Amino acid sequence: MASLFFRGIFRVYAHISSSIKSSVSSSTTFYNETRRNFRSKAALESLITAAEEKTPNLILYNYPSFSGSYSALFAHLYYTHLQIPHLILPFSSVEPLRVEDLNIGGAVDTCYLLDFVGAKGFSVELSKVFSRVIVFNHSKLAKVPSNEECPDSLKLNINVQESSSRAVYNYFSDKLLDSKCTLVRSEDRDRIQTLLKYIEDGELNRWSLPDTKAFNISLKEERRKLNCITNPYMFDQLMQLDPTDLIIRGNANISSRQNAANKLLDKPFKIHLGRGFYGECLGIRADGNANLSNEIGKELGLRSAAAGLRPIGAVIYMQRKNLKMCLRSNDSSTDTSEIAKAYGGGGTSASSSFIIRMDEYNEWVSGRSRKVCKV
Repeated sequence: MASLFFRGIFRVYAHISSSIKSSVSSSTTFYNETRRNFRSKAALESLITAAEEKTPNLILYNYPSFSGSYSALFAHLYYTHLQIPHLILPFSSVEPLRVEDLNIGGAVDTCYLLDFVGAKGFSVELSKVFSRVIVFNHSKLAKVPSNEECPDSLKLNINVQESSSRAVYNYFSDKLLDSKCTLVRSEDRDRIQTLLKYIEDGELNRWSLPDTKAFNISLKEERRKLNCITNPYMFDQLMQLDPTDLIIRGNANISSRQNAANKLLDKPFKIHLGRGFYGECLGIRADGNANLSNEIGKELGLRSAAAGLRPIGAVIYMQRKNLKMCLRSNDSSTDTSEIAKAYGGGGTSASSSFIIRMDEYNEWVSGRSRKVCKV
């Protein structure tokens, strides 16, 4: 009997061990797949080739940023017009290229960091490798080296009021003023400049241009094309993007999603937030339609306010084996995140979410109240 018992234990252990190995192998494969396009064999080999061919200009751009990608496009156009060899590579914080990767001898004279500065000390260390390092960035969170740290070979172009792509476009356009060519063709200039204005409007969080939300919805669909290693047609595709077309597609997407959301809004019910501690609002179950939670929640928030309740919409659905509640509000004086944080979640004042136990959720629906405290 003891022998059979230990055999059973061994079989269970062997099964668990096999499952763990399979899981680890699967996770490792996934990790390698996600990182292979950045500090990849292809990227490292291209650096070796650049050294062998004495390529004088290395251009690294922030991936997957549109401002970074368009900056790379303008650098590409500039050096192509002048027929000067150059190498362009995406730079991702997921698996970043290292200083030692980029130290390919004395062939490269100038290195550009477009739409990023890199980790602390990265640009300073690069300036010890190359004759010139030119940085363009607009992020307020960039780890910019101090004046004392900056050697003469490091040129920082940091402007939080102008997107990197606009700055790089102007930079290379100005460098071509003395030549007979322009950075972009005259028939493309207005379209490209409008694109840059819309990209800047979103990346600087201004959201002031008409239809900027629709523009950015469509633009995000193009993000998968922004790796020039895996997509050799990236620059041609960026040149062909039309802001008018992106806005039309984006508005069609918004309309389609809102129509789908409206079909789910016919059976709202009252939610006693925190068993009434945070007031009451309208809620709806949206199982299988989690992707529409934002549209449903905002419309529900408006209807909730019209019904004399708090201007919050609660969207509830099953996520894996958990019940999730998303709170949305269009009212600037309402903070939904305080409710979410009280139940282990988080978010912003207008958009938050949390996992709620089924028994607790049932209390919120049944309406067993506590003292109401408006947030």
